[in-house]
Parts: sequence; C-alpha cells; structure tokens
Amino acid sequence: MKTKRCEKCREPLSARHAHNARFCSGRCRMAAHRAARKQVDPVPSAMTRRRQWVRRANRKVPLSVTGLKVRPASSTDPETWASYSAATRSTAGVGLGFVLSSVDRLVCIDLDHALLEGELRPWARRIVDSVPATYIEVSPSGTGLHIWGFGSVGRGRRMRHGEASVEVYDRGRYITVTREPFENAPSTLTDLSRVIADLL
Repeated sequence: MKTKRCEKCREPLSARHAHNARFCSGRCRMAAHRAARKQVDPVPSAMTRRRQWVRRANRKVPLSVTGLKVRPASSTDPETWASYSAATRSTAGVGLGFVLSSVDRLVCIDLDHALLEGELRPWARRIVDSVPATYIEVSPSGTGLHIWGFGSVGRGRRMRHGEASVEVYDRGRYITVTREPFENAPSTLTDLSRVIADLL
C-alpha cells in the first residue's frame, strides 16, 4: 500500500492522522493555505491594504459587509466600505468591488467590449500596448478590461471613438474586481498619467 504523505512537507502521514488528512500538522496546513492564496491572489497590495472594499450583487450593485446585516454600499460613504480580508471572507453577493476615493491617486481605466471571443480588439490592443506594466484584469462579463494604476482625473470621463468605449475614474465610483489578470499582468500598479492624458 502506498504511503500517504503531507502535501506540504512530504513527511509520511501516520496512523494517528485522520483517514482523509492532507497535512501532518496545523503549521503545514496554514503554510500551504498561505502559499496557495499568494499564488491565486494577484490583486496589488496598493489596493488590498486600503479599507475601500465592498461586495457586489449579481447586477453589480455594491454591498456593504461592515455590519451584522448585508446592505447596499455607497461609493461616497467610507462607513459602508470594508477591509480586503473582510470582503474576501464574506459570501454576500457574487464577487468583490473596490471603491475609488479622492484620498488616494488610484485610478481605473475601463475598456468596455474590448474582447471579442477572447481576443483583444485592435482599438483595445493599441491602448493596452501603450500602458506601462501595471495590473490589468478581465471584467465580470469576460468582454471588458479594467486597467488599474495611479493618476488623476477629477470628474469621471466616458469616451466613445468608433468601436472604442473607454471610461476613466479616480473617485466616487466602485469598480468590480474579478482577480483574473489579463495576459500575465503584474500584481503592481504604475503611474498612468500619460496614458490618461492621451485618452482624454
């Protein structure tokens, strides 16, 4: 009979371990959990360390998980926002959202309908190729992209040029977060001021 081993340290699991045990100790279990989370969680620390997180309903309505009861969140009321860990632990709604606030310089460029059958449309490719290495993820629909970084817009902007549909926000708005990087995007943010100026 093949010896069953701990999935972390590879030590043999003895008879004292439960039949379905995967780890030899709590320490190995926690180390494996932390390593797995680090591998699958690409969201930049510049975002995760901020208390600007909400959950989102199926129809993209932001939800607050700060109280005992889930309720609608506001993109302008910090009392309805939560920490990243609280938002990720919650099972409310269908996913995460990040609230852009004027207190920091975080900005999001939203490219609607940028992907067609998984392929980047030419207009979207031109924008993505002009962006310095920064965190980019696929939107919940699977057809849009969210480009995250630093910059300043003031009032949110929406632009249409032919097929291109681009929105840029840095405050008073919440953006859905899928944790699905596009084309191996790094888990870091960079300054998008030049890109934003070109778009505007």
